[in-house]
Amino acid sequence: MKKITFLLLTFLILSCQDKSTEKAAEPVEFSEAEKIAEVYGINNWDKVEEISFTFNVASGENDPFRRHWKWNPNTNDVTMMTLTDTVSFNRASIDSTNIRADQSFINDKYWLLTPFQLKWDEGVTMSETKNVVSPIDSMPMNKLTLVYDSEGGYTPGDAYDLYYDNNYKIKEWVFRKSNDSSPSLISTWENEETLNGITIVKDYNIPSTQRKIYFTDVSIKMKDK
Repeated sequence: MKKITFLLLTFLILSCQDKSTEKAAEPVEFSEAEKIAEVYGINNWDKVEEISFTFNVASGENDPFRRHWKWNPNTNDVTMMTLTDTVSFNRASIDSTNIRADQSFINDKYWLLTPFQLKWDEGVTMSETKNVVSPIDSMPMNKLTLVYDSEGGYTPGDAYDLYYDNNYKIKEWVFRKSNDSSPSLISTWENEETLNGITIVKDYNIPSTQRKIYFTDVSIKMKDK
């Protein structure tokens, strides 16, 4: 599983300039990624039976676009509910009737569970840089850069820069389509909620466009002991 941006690019293509000044990035092992994933609760993921959430995109005064999901990560059964449609499928049996729903699911799940994708995803090169300036708040942070392989997945070759503090909490991130040097999207990470030992970031504000991606109706059902 990997990569998003099926709807991301539809709604949120930006033209921004990264303000960070930094030392050259060096390839590293997955230790920093593992520490981030652990802080957000990945060690509790094996206990999850079902997770449900609503992915929302708001722009100005318009009614937000939204999709609601139910996902059983053990069976990979997924249900998508929108205002006009309900689609149920299993990710082991993707075909022409449900591929668009699966693309949307990968997009929305990535936003919700990015820290866990750091351990789950294959075909990604990571590099880490210390003491950089974050692009929004201009604060000193660490940066983990993810570059996905140019083949495979729904959106190959994309890159992400995750800005995190010394407690391994992500505060801002940058999406760069096709690993372009210029950002396609920059947003904050805000409004954490911990459910059954798993920490979810619910608000992603995009200051340059006054747009916002956010999650509502998040619930995590754990397996019976």
